[in-house]
Amino acid sequence: MSGHHTHHEHSGDNLVEAARRALVDAGEQWTDMRSDVFSALMEMDRPASAYDLAEKVSALRGKRVAPNSVYRILDLFVRTNLARRVESANAYVANSHPGCQHDCIFLICDSCGQAVHIDDDKLTGALIAAARTAGFADVRPVVELRGICAQCS
Repeated sequence: MSGHHTHHEHSGDNLVEAARRALVDAGEQWTDMRSDVFSALMEMDRPASAYDLAEKVSALRGKRVAPNSVYRILDLFVRTNLARRVESANAYVANSHPGCQHDCIFLICDSCGQAVHIDDDKLTGALIAAARTAGFADVRPVVELRGICAQCS
């Protein structure tokens, strides 16, 4: 197994289109509300909570959007690989390569809250092998490492 894998990173309108395509391919509808939540999420410079996104989408739509509605959409986005959940922050980040199934390693800055996503198949492969040895199946690692980013140190 190689240490890293490659995939096509999307941004801007290309990311929105890749997300729309991935959601439709998963048998779901790409609604205006889902589009607004995804656009708000991808514009955030750090992991965003459902409350952060509800506020941003409410401002965009000119009417209140409930955080519970946003949570349901975020759960769908995580299930369909459009977003990743940063567990320790109870927040979400847009997946810049929604068509690529892989494991997650997040580096999270304790100072500014920025989360950087990296791929290392060698590391996550070892975690999957350990889980299988313990009798677990369908394991999908999400690893979070906390520290201080280069800009804050």
